[in-house]
Amino acid sequence: MRVALLYIWLFVTILPTFSQWGTIAYYHINKDYIARVLCENRDRPQLHCNGQCYLAKKLKAQEEKKDQQTSEQVRNLPTLHLFSSPLVAFEFLASPFLIHSQAAFQYQLAAYLAPLAVVSPPPCA
Repeated sequence: MRVALLYIWLFVTILPTFSQWGTIAYYHINKDYIARVLCENRDRPQLHCNGQCYLAKKLKAQEEKKDQQTSEQVRNLPTLHLFSSPLVAFEFLASPFLIHSQAAFQYQLAAYLAPLAVVSPPPCA
């Protein structure tokens, strides 16, 4: 039962990926019918369209439908509202560790040593 559900889920998940391939396969299978009946340029055979205008129109319609579905899904996403209540008073409490301890190190500013004032030229071979 689980295996059958897994195959069904995979098929339903992958199906939209192959929708354009299905349209292209339909075009190639019915190329003669599309060129003869559905092509917009069937009256002008010198263009050698052979129904490609029909294929382009179908692919564009599928893409627009997919974009519209995606935008609807984005619009219907649930929103997460974050809020906080205003604070009346805010104070920093000193940590007991910091009150009784001293810094374990002292920072000393290192003296600046200027680079060599005279740069010697490289040795000649």
